[in-house]
Amino acid sequence: MNYSVIINTIKAAIQQGEFGRAFNQFETVELGLTSHSERQELLYLATVTCRQQNALERAKGYAQQLIQINSKHARAHQELGFIYLVQKADMQAAKAFYEATRRNPALLSAWRSLTPLYLKLGNQQAHDIAQQQVSYLSGLPREILGARDLLNEGQIQLADKICRNFLREHKHHVEGMLLLAEVGIQSKVYSEAEFLLESSHKLHPDHLATGIEYLKLLSKTGKFNAAKSCAVQLLNGNPNNPVVLTAQATAMVGLGELDEAVELYRSLLNDDSQRPSLWLLLGHALKARGDLAGAIVAYQSAHKLQPDFGDAYWSLANTKTYRFTEKELSNMLTLAKHANVSEDNKIHIFFALGKAYEDAKEFQKSFQHYALGNQTKQNQLQYQAQFVDRQVMAQMKYFSKALVDKYKIENTGHPSSEPIFIVGLPRAGSTLLEQILASHSQVDGTMELHNILGLVARLRGKSTEYPAILSEVAPGYLHRFGEQYINETRVYRNNAPFFIDKMPNNFLHIGLIKLILPNAKIIDARRDPMACCFSGFKQLFGEGQEFSYSQENIGYYYMAYTKLMAHWDKVLPGSVLRVQHEDVIEDLAAQVKRILAFCGLPFEQQCIDFHLTQRVIKTPSSEQVRQPIYRSGMQQWKHYESFLQPLKSVLASQF
Repeated sequence: MNYSVIINTIKAAIQQGEFGRAFNQFETVELGLTSHSERQELLYLATVTCRQQNALERAKGYAQQLIQINSKHARAHQELGFIYLVQKADMQAAKAFYEATRRNPALLSAWRSLTPLYLKLGNQQAHDIAQQQVSYLSGLPREILGARDLLNEGQIQLADKICRNFLREHKHHVEGMLLLAEVGIQSKVYSEAEFLLESSHKLHPDHLATGIEYLKLLSKTGKFNAAKSCAVQLLNGNPNNPVVLTAQATAMVGLGELDEAVELYRSLLNDDSQRPSLWLLLGHALKARGDLAGAIVAYQSAHKLQPDFGDAYWSLANTKTYRFTEKELSNMLTLAKHANVSEDNKIHIFFALGKAYEDAKEFQKSFQHYALGNQTKQNQLQYQAQFVDRQVMAQMKYFSKALVDKYKIENTGHPSSEPIFIVGLPRAGSTLLEQILASHSQVDGTMELHNILGLVARLRGKSTEYPAILSEVAPGYLHRFGEQYINETRVYRNNAPFFIDKMPNNFLHIGLIKLILPNAKIIDARRDPMACCFSGFKQLFGEGQEFSYSQENIGYYYMAYTKLMAHWDKVLPGSVLRVQHEDVIEDLAAQVKRILAFCGLPFEQQCIDFHLTQRVIKTPSSEQVRQPIYRSGMQQWKHYESFLQPLKSVLASQF
């Protein structure tokens, strides 16, 4: 049966107001035979049709089925709101409309329905917020409101097209520029989004929403100094705005100004202690500062305020040392099964439960929850292994021995020998290497800097695609790029002559790094494939690392990584020092001396005693590297070996 034809027939009937004809079409539908997307669309159309035919209980049943399949379906929640309104169930209607607006803030009908409901229910503050949103959305051009609705519904390309067409006729329209930037952010085209927001912020300095979005993007892309400056500027006109103040504190954390950030977070919580997301941010700052006890209290405060706050539970698990109480474990198990808990919260809870059962040595239950978290996340991301394959093949094709010889690479770029890059896969021991090196008196530890990735984004925006464009770049530009990197990263450093950039994904761009900074040192943090891949599989990353949510994908990524590293060894011999994590564990002193010699640094005992070094660490391994070397994690994956056949099969094809 061709369900697309049936769907179009039902849509046409609804548009013509012939709800009886649409209703009759559903008698021919067998939902069990439809695809996932067809089922969702049919359930939504059935809900609308039944509501219009006053078959309210049937409509409610369809809406609830749809929400069970896709809890983010904003219009399903909105339909429930309309049904409850007719049934005079005001509280349920308000909750349903609120859920609709939470998932799609551009649903004007839902906001209009909420305004009188909140007034009737005696919630003046909520009424005022809803009324403000009605005024804002009503004032938007029709095209922008429609495009914003599409963006919130996940139809990014169509939203992009409508927005660009609008801006051709209304150049520099502030809401159009803001929306197109949001499209860019969702598409991860951060360079275009930043250009749009920066331009719009200069043209419309009083448009607070644009300023806040610009500020958030600067922090998201690691430009914390610029983010802090932007926050200060916005605060001149909005001195007590809690959103701007929170973003300013986040930028301070990024810059390592942890005492100031903690003070600002606490000040905001003194004004309003009922903000779970703010408690979470405070916890992150305290954890980075090394105050684990304070971080745990903050994370617990977050989930006490919002019982389904998955990120708070995962943040507790991600300390790697916290042990959940029986009550917390029971709450998480209940939330994991609850239909009204959002998908994002469930993902965090699944991973937290995986860690909780791992600590209890119940490895089958642990794996079941790690697998659920990964599968749900992979369904969201739809990552495909071919993505990194294309990147690796392009690097191998265009960054050849001929290119090295053409540039006489040792003479290109900026001559600074200050940077020490640590690359590899996440969870391969890079934080340990960073802590060892940052314990040296001549080396500053920083963080996973985004500067190289930012340069790559700029080069990708040229007429010739990156990395093909590398053969066309004039030597003067290469020097300028290197100089810019050195200047832009100073803000993350203290006064040491050398510093570390620990962005693991830079392994893809070692050729570019050596072109712009030929004297930079590069260390490849390598770990046993099974141990490394499984450690990544059970880690929920805050941003990026989309490859890690499937055993097969993470295995293919590891293979692509080792293939490219072998290419760099061939075309740039001696440029990369490979450090095997297991060797560091077995003979710390020998490996420390080897690393220091490669970096041209004299031996210092504090590199052996790295766990005593006090510094900001913002990666999942932060608490582990504050302890002496231990071996317990080396064979951790063995507890799960019977569940890891997909990963083993992929890796077996290479190793």
